[in-house]
Amino acid sequence: MATVHKHREPQGDDLTTAARTALEKSGEQWTAMRASVFGALAGFDKPASAYDIAEAVSKVEGRRVAANSVYRILDLLVAANVARRVESANAYVANAHPDCIHDCIFLVCDKCGQTTHIDDDPVTQGVRRAAEAAGFAPVRPVIEVRGVCAACAG
Repeated sequence: MATVHKHREPQGDDLTTAARTALEKSGEQWTAMRASVFGALAGFDKPASAYDIAEAVSKVEGRRVAANSVYRILDLLVAANVARRVESANAYVANAHPDCIHDCIFLVCDKCGQTTHIDDDPVTQGVRRAAEAAGFAPVRPVIEVRGVCAACAG
C-alpha cells in the first residue's frame, strides 16, 4: 500500500515560483533561460525530451536553442529536485512538488507514453536497504514500471 503524502502541488505561476525557490535553495540562479526551459517542460502533459523542450523554447524565444544547452539545464533542474528524469524514455517531467524529496516510482504507459509519478516510501526504502545490504551506496534510486495506463486499457 502506497504511503500517502500531503503534498502541496502548485500549478502555473505557483509551480514556477516553487521551482525557482528550490533551485535557489540549491545554490543556483534562476536565469531567464532556465525559466524558459522549466516553463516549456511544465507545459508538456507527458515526459519531454531535451529536443522537444529545445524546440518549444526556440519557438517562444524566436531563435534556435540547442538541445545541448537544454540538457545542461535539465541536469541542473534534476539535481535541484525541480525536474525528474524518466530514465527509460530519456525524457523529463516537471516535479509537481519540488519542495518535497522522495525517490521516484514512475508508471510509464507503453501505448500513450503518459507517465505518473507516485511516492511509496516503504518500497523505495526497501530498494535502498537491499542495495546497501549488497554493499552498494544508492544515490538516486528510480523505479519505473512499464505497462498500460487505465485510459489505454479501458
